[in-house]
Amino acid sequence: MASFKTPALKNPSLSLSSKPRLPSAFSVSFRDNLRFSRSSSRPQRRFLIITASAASISSKPTVLVAEKLGEAGLTLLKEFANVDCSYSLSPEELCTKISLCDALIVRSGTKVSREVFESAGGRLKVVGRAGVGIDNVDLAAATEHGCLVVNAPTANTVAAAEHGIALLAAMARNVAQADASMKAGKWQRNKYVGVSLVGKTLAVLGFGKVGSEVARRAKGLGMHVIAHDPYASADRARAIGVELVNFEEAISTADFISLHMPLTAATNKMLNDETFAKMKKGVRIVNVARGGVIDEEALVRALDAGIVAQAALDVFTEEPPKQDSKLVQHERVTVTPHLGASTIEAQEGVAIEIAEAVVGALKGELAATAVNAPMVPAEVLTELKPYVELAEKLGRLAVQLVAGVSGVKNVKVSYASSRAPDDLDTRLLRAMITKGLIEPISSVYVNLVNADYTAKQRGLRITEERIVIDGSSECPLESIQVQIANVESKFASAISESGEIKVEGQVKDGIPHLTKVGSFQVDVSLEGSIILCRQVDQPGLIGKVGSILGQENVNVSFMSVGRIAPRKQAVMAIGVDDQPSKGSLQRIGEVPAIEEFVFLKL
Repeated sequence: MASFKTPALKNPSLSLSSKPRLPSAFSVSFRDNLRFSRSSSRPQRRFLIITASAASISSKPTVLVAEKLGEAGLTLLKEFANVDCSYSLSPEELCTKISLCDALIVRSGTKVSREVFESAGGRLKVVGRAGVGIDNVDLAAATEHGCLVVNAPTANTVAAAEHGIALLAAMARNVAQADASMKAGKWQRNKYVGVSLVGKTLAVLGFGKVGSEVARRAKGLGMHVIAHDPYASADRARAIGVELVNFEEAISTADFISLHMPLTAATNKMLNDETFAKMKKGVRIVNVARGGVIDEEALVRALDAGIVAQAALDVFTEEPPKQDSKLVQHERVTVTPHLGASTIEAQEGVAIEIAEAVVGALKGELAATAVNAPMVPAEVLTELKPYVELAEKLGRLAVQLVAGVSGVKNVKVSYASSRAPDDLDTRLLRAMITKGLIEPISSVYVNLVNADYTAKQRGLRITEERIVIDGSSECPLESIQVQIANVESKFASAISESGEIKVEGQVKDGIPHLTKVGSFQVDVSLEGSIILCRQVDQPGLIGKVGSILGQENVNVSFMSVGRIAPRKQAVMAIGVDDQPSKGSLQRIGEVPAIEEFVFLKL
C-alpha cells in the first residue's frame, strides 16, 4: 500500500479524538485515504477526510426526509440535525432542494438518480434507504460523488414473515375472494372450499432472515418445511426442523412455495414457464420478496393451465401494477399493495435503524449497513484496478460452479506475488472476492466497508495465503486463486486433485484472464461470459462448437483448450459476448465428444 502523511491541523484545538465531538460543520467524504485513530492524531486505517465547511462550527447538518418516516426515527434525527420533511416531491423539486441538504432519507417511492447527485453540488454526504432494497438509488453515481448509501435491512423481518403467513392462510382458505363475494350480496359456501395447511409441504426459497421466520411459523401450523438456499446453515435449518434440498427437488415436491430471495441477475424470473412445468400440479405460490423473481406472464399461463392452483402476491415487477393487469385481476390470485413491512412496529423499527445509520454516517462512522464502497487513493486504485476486477469475477465463477445443498462455507484465496506481505494490502481484493461469492444470490451489496461483516453473517470463512515468487515487484500480483471446499460442483472438472472447486486467474495486458479450472490450464479473457466444456480431445471440436454459436450470432471473444495429453480429456473455455439460448447450449451438450459443460454468467 502507498504511505500517507498526516497533515498538520491549522487549529490544534479542534480535536479528532472523539467521534461524537466531530463538529457538524465538518464534512465527511471518501475521496482520500487519510487515516486517524479515535484516540490520537497518529495515522491509522480509516477511510475519511475531514474538511471544514463555510458554515459556523455550531451549525447542524440538514437531513431531507422525502417519504414518511416513523416518529421515533424523526426524533432521533432532530437531536442531531435540522430535519426537513418534504413528501411527494417531483424529480425536479428534489433536484432543486437537494443542494441544501447533507443527507437524504427515502423509502421505495423516491428515485435517487444521477441527476439528484449532480444537483447536490457535492454537499450530499449520505443517502438512507428506509428498508432493504435499493433499486431506486443510483449506486454508481453515489460512489462517484463521494456519497455513502446505507439501508435498514433487519427491522422489518418479522413483519414480512407474518405477512407471508397471512397470505398463505388467506390463499388456502379463499378469504379475499369469499369476502368480495359476500360484499357483493352472495353466499357461495360451495365455491370457496379451501385446502388445509397441516401435513402439506412448504418449500421456502431463500432461507435468510425472513425465510427462516416463515419456516418457524409454518412448522407451528403443522406443515412439513423444506428449503433451498446456497448459503443456508445446515445447523440452523436442523434447529428449526427444516430440510435443505436442491432447487429442483424444492419446486417439484412442494404443495406450497414461499419466495424470499432477493432480485438479482441469478434470480430474475426464476419462476418461469420451464420451472412451472416441473412443479406439482395444483401448487400454490406466495411472494413477499421481489416481484421480478416471477415471470408474471408465465404465472398467468400456469394459473390458466391449472399447474398453479392459486397465488398470493405482495410484490410486482411494476409497482403499482397496471389496473388491467391479468395477474392482479385473476380470480385465483390474492394481492396486496407491498404491505410486507407495513406494521406499526416494523415502521418504527425501520425508522430508528435508518436514522441511526444516517446520523452515524454524518458523524464520520461507517456502518455495517453501508451498501457502496468508500473511495480509495487514486494511486492504489489505479494499480489494483485490474486485479480488483479479476478478484470479483473469480468469486462469481467459483460460486456458480457450486451444486448441491451443503452451501459455501470455506473459501481459500491464494495470492502469488513477489512483493513483501506488508507491501500488498489484500483487503480490497478479499472484499471483491467476497462480493463475487455473495452478491449473485443475495440482496446485500458487498464492499470494503462491509465485506468481512457480511461474510461472517453468512457463516462464510475466507482464509488467505501468500505465495512468494521470484520476480519484479513492479507487478503487485502474479495470480489469484480461489478454492471452495466441501461442496459439490456443477462441472466436475472444476474439482482439483485435493477435492476443492478451484479457479485461478491472472491479469494480462490489463485484462483479467481465467488461467486454471480444477487441474486444467486454460487461458480465456474474462470480458463477457464463459462456457466450460469437458471433452475428449479430437480434431474439429472447436469448429463444431463455434459453428453452433455462430448460427445464433453469438460472438466468441476467446477460446482456449487445456488438456491432459493429446487425444485424452481436455477442458475448453469459451468466452462469449452474448448469452446463448437454451437451445444452443443444449446442442453443444449433444456433441458426442463433450462429456459435460456449464455456462457461467459474469
